[in-house]
Amino acid sequence: MSEIIERLRRLDACGLSDALDKLGMTGCVTGLIATLPGSRIAGRVHTVKLAAGSPPPGAPVRHLGAAAIDAAAPGEIIVVEQRTGIDAGCWGGILSQGAKARGLAGVIADGLIRDVDEARSIGFPIFCRGFTAFTARARVHEAATDVPVRIGDVVVEPGCYALADSSGAVFIPADRMDEVLAVAESLAARELEMTRRLQAGESASAVLGANYEHALKREG
Repeated sequence: MSEIIERLRRLDACGLSDALDKLGMTGCVTGLIATLPGSRIAGRVHTVKLAAGSPPPGAPVRHLGAAAIDAAAPGEIIVVEQRTGIDAGCWGGILSQGAKARGLAGVIADGLIRDVDEARSIGFPIFCRGFTAFTARARVHEAATDVPVRIGDVVVEPGCYALADSSGAVFIPADRMDEVLAVAESLAARELEMTRRLQAGESASAVLGANYEHALKREG
C-alpha cells in the first residue's frame, strides 16, 4: 500500500471536506447511503458511466461494471454514474462478489443499487443513492469505462483518489493529494487536541472558541 493511501485511510470524509474548504477546492458529495454503516473506504478510482436504454446496435455485449472490475487493482474503488432518472440497479450482487474476490475496497454510486443484502452478507461496502430490485437490463447500459463521470456536483476523473464513509464521499485529484492530506492531517491533529482538552474537563466554550471558528479560513 502506498504512503498516500495509508495517510488517506487515517482520515475521514468530514476532515477531508474541511481541508477542501480551507484550500478553496470542491470534491465533497453528500446524501449517499452506506450499505455497511460504520465502514470507510479509501483508494484510487476507476469509473463507470451509464446511459439510458439498451446498448446501441453493434456494441459489444458485456455486463455493466465488469470491465472496471477487471481493470482495478486490489484496494481500488469503482465509481459509477447512473444519473438517468430510471429506476434500475447500477450495481448488483454478482458484481459485488467479483469485486470482493478481486480485493477491491468498495463502490461509490450516484444511483440505485440492488442485491443489497448479498453485498452486506459478504462485507462489501457500497455508498449509493438508494436501493431497487429492478435490473439494469433494457433500462440502462454501460456507456464507457474510465472516463470522467459526475457524482453529485463533482466531476470525478479516473485515477483520482476517493474516500467515503457514512458522512459522505470526497474526491481528490492525484496532483493535489499532498497538499490536501497535509491540511487534513493538521486539522485532525487540532481536533484531537481539542478532544483531549474537553475530556480533561475544560469548558466547551473555551475549547470551541474563535480559534476553532476560524480554522478553515483560506490562506493567502
